[in-house]
Amino acid sequence: MGDNFTTELKTLLAEADCTFERHGKGDHDIWFSQRTQRPFTVDNKIRSRHTANAVLRQAGLPKAF
Repeated sequence: MGDNFTTELKTLLAEADCTFERHGKGDHDIWFSQRTQRPFTVDNKIRSRHTANAVLRQAGLPKAF
């Protein structure tokens, strides 16, 4: 249960040409997807694979967790 998916998620996003835009409120970062042409939020403490997959979906990428 102590898994943290954030590091691996950010690696997948960077490999898919998603770019970090800025820090958001709290421990969230704002990223931009070249595929969907939309910004999306990434929490820095994602502990649920469902949440990690939801971020990938927002970026226009397939499930990975």
